[in-house]
Amino acid sequence: MRDPARAAPLQDAGVEIIQGDLQDADSLAAAVHGIEAVVHCAAFFRGATPEQARAVNDLGTQRLAHAARDASVRRFLFTSTGLVYGANGGQLAREDDPCAPTVAYPVSKLAAERFLLELQGLDVRVLRLPFVYGDGDPHIEEVVPVMRGFPAAQRMLIAHHVDVAQAVTLLLDAPSPAHRIYNVVGDEAPTLGALFASVGAPPPDGSNAEFARAFDALMDGRRIREELGFMPRFPGLETASARE
Repeated sequence: MRDPARAAPLQDAGVEIIQGDLQDADSLAAAVHGIEAVVHCAAFFRGATPEQARAVNDLGTQRLAHAARDASVRRFLFTSTGLVYGANGGQLAREDDPCAPTVAYPVSKLAAERFLLELQGLDVRVLRLPFVYGDGDPHIEEVVPVMRGFPAAQRMLIAHHVDVAQAVTLLLDAPSPAHRIYNVVGDEAPTLGALFASVGAPPPDGSNAEFARAFDALMDGRRIREELGFMPRFPGLETASARE
């Protein structure tokens, strides 16, 4: 459950805050009433059991989508993950490539994607995101202990919050996007050793390389650039570090 106090700056900026629960369908009607578009970012990721991931990320998404359709929402934008492709050994996965995730989080996100894309009466668009960081977010620091056993040379695509927001805006503003799924990536895929070094941590030791393979997924980001004009403002980790 989120801390309501963290929404105070949004309230101060004039944003109306409505509290809802993805596991309580009745609470979602007020959240989508009179809304033109939904950007669904809520998810249970780190520490979730397979049952919890499915309950929130899949079934919770289904509840929100039904509420949005009932409220005649114009567009429903779902933020998914590039991990849905499964391990691809460094190959760049395109949006139409097959997906074969093996861990709970992307399995639940892919199930939600498939439900949404089959749902009638709602304009659904999906953004598959890489590792997101920036603007004071402790995300990199938080994954250091989780990925301590990963190979230092394993690469990870990244995107700054600013660029994720840009992709969301482009997709919301496009009158009729040509596709329903878009990968979002920066220009670089730093090694985990470089990612750890950016927060002053020693490189991972590679002691859990088998588990790490499930996260060895890279994406091709040309579709959103060619069709919607997306261009990263923070193309790489060093660029972002220099500007923050």
